[in-house]
Amino acid sequence: MRLLLVRHPRPEVAPGLCYGSSDVAVPEQEVIKVRDTLAAMGLPGALPLYASPLKRCAGLARALGTPTLQFDARLAEMDFGAWELRSWEAIGRREVDAWADDLLHYRPGGGESVLDVARRVAAFLGELRAAGQPEALIVCHAGTIRLLCALYQGLSLEAAALEAARTPHHIAYGGMLALKD
Repeated sequence: MRLLLVRHPRPEVAPGLCYGSSDVAVPEQEVIKVRDTLAAMGLPGALPLYASPLKRCAGLARALGTPTLQFDARLAEMDFGAWELRSWEAIGRREVDAWADDLLHYRPGGGESVLDVARRVAAFLGELRAAGQPEALIVCHAGTIRLLCALYQGLSLEAAALEAARTPHHIAYGGMLALKD
């Protein structure tokens, strides 16, 4: 199976804010810019398209104009609970350190743990593989992309979650990665 993973366009969020599962908007010109860039790359238009239902992914997914669009909440970014829409500086070093000390199980702000997110992303990937699709396009988030990449390597759920949590991402807004078995 070949997966084309696209990160959402740059959202309207102040720098330094934790916005995980918050449903923040994307300026229309950003959506158009990413859509046009993907079209110029020759992105196949007939691929099954799956997307996070959050606005920053949904807007781009709709703009791609494929008739097979399916939104799936399992592709959403991690829920940071009470940390959502707070500046990382305001969250406090002690809380961030507690998360770093237990990347798998700690629930930042009372939200989801990395392992929780890995479980839902793995369930999505398992269903997609079982469906037998040879290719799919997925519009989602940097955290989800890191998890999909780790799971695609065949790592166990826990190992994939740790790999995704420990790997700094270099996934540009609107950027695309291709995974192939």
